[in-house]
Amino acid sequence: MLDSPYVRRVAISLEILGVPFKHEAVSVFSTFERFQSINPVVKAPTLVCEDGEILMDSSLILQFVEATAAQGRSLWSSDPLELQHEFRAVSLALAACEKSIQIVYERNLRPKEAQYEPWMGRVTGQLLAAYAALEHEVQLRPGVFSAPHNQPSITAAVVWQFTQSMLASVVPASNHRGLVNLSERLEQTFEFQKYPPVGPGV
Repeated sequence: MLDSPYVRRVAISLEILGVPFKHEAVSVFSTFERFQSINPVVKAPTLVCEDGEILMDSSLILQFVEATAAQGRSLWSSDPLELQHEFRAVSLALAACEKSIQIVYERNLRPKEAQYEPWMGRVTGQLLAAYAALEHEVQLRPGVFSAPHNQPSITAAVVWQFTQSMLASVVPASNHRGLVNLSERLEQTFEFQKYPPVGPGV
């Protein structure tokens, strides 16, 4: 489902790369058995290759697509130092995504009496640290994030939208003006509007 930032990240990236694909909206929760029939691991996103083999993990799926189907197009810089900066930005965004999802799952899937506050405090600290560092990258390297068609911009904007939709009270927008502006700009683009963050949620 496109309310998964990992799924949305892949869909938008494939659209920008011009790689045709069919999106089947199945949920890891409400349509678990249907998803399990496609991929027994039930991990989103799942890519079913032309020969039927299953690939998982958004970053590996995108790496595979660029290597095999993008006809030389890439959402990454070819300059080694720029690539290093881009990898750092995307790794921070994915760390923020992971910590956001951990908090959402803890709050929404675990009974209140079973939630462990020291763990929540630790994860929240990691989440805020990741976003503080990502905001710094956005402010430090405006040239990287001014382009909507690269992986740092796509991933940062998708992840920021997800966190704000679920945990706006935890990650204040007022402390992250660069990410707010990036998200607002990219959410108006064709590719982001074609794949809006809709789904049943947790």
